[in-house]
Amino acid sequence: MSTSARPSAKSVTSPAATAHEGGQVTDRLVALNAGYAKEFSDPGMDARPVLQVAVVACMDARLDLHAALGLELGDCHTIRNAGGVVTDDVIRSLTISQRALGTRSVVLIHHTNCGLESLTEDFRQELEREVGQRPVWAVEAYSDADQDVRQSMQRVRTSPFLLHTDDVRGFVFDVTTGLLREIHSVS
Repeated sequence: MSTSARPSAKSVTSPAATAHEGGQVTDRLVALNAGYAKEFSDPGMDARPVLQVAVVACMDARLDLHAALGLELGDCHTIRNAGGVVTDDVIRSLTISQRALGTRSVVLIHHTNCGLESLTEDFRQELEREVGQRPVWAVEAYSDADQDVRQSMQRVRTSPFLLHTDDVRGFVFDVTTGLLREIHSVS
């Protein structure tokens, strides 16, 4: 099955899918899910990842984490946001992942050519002017992916909520080669 949301002659066969061709992308996704569900069988897993690892990565559509890391369904928890930045909500997810679901390792992945490199905190002021309310969240923009990975590793390692902070590693994924480059903490 294709991982693309673009309908193909093989992947979209239901009348509902063809009726919505050119319509809302969500309608196409729901139609594709119907095809997926026809061949789906319960793998009999629980929510605990087999490899006891949580991967925090950018939400960028160019990153196919499972393929890039050789992962299968059930191997890891995947936590994604803009930039792959360790925010309070990422700490929340990692805390649940470790304390309730048994993960012990954390892998952080930023990437080259990230959209956050072109933003600044001015984005918040622009939003405030547009909608009349300032977002409570920070943009977490950065200009140096390596340094931001180091900052994210430090945030994980110093969180009082996380039980396992000894196996935290950070990487930058190159969107043109598909390779990971490890980022080491500055001692």
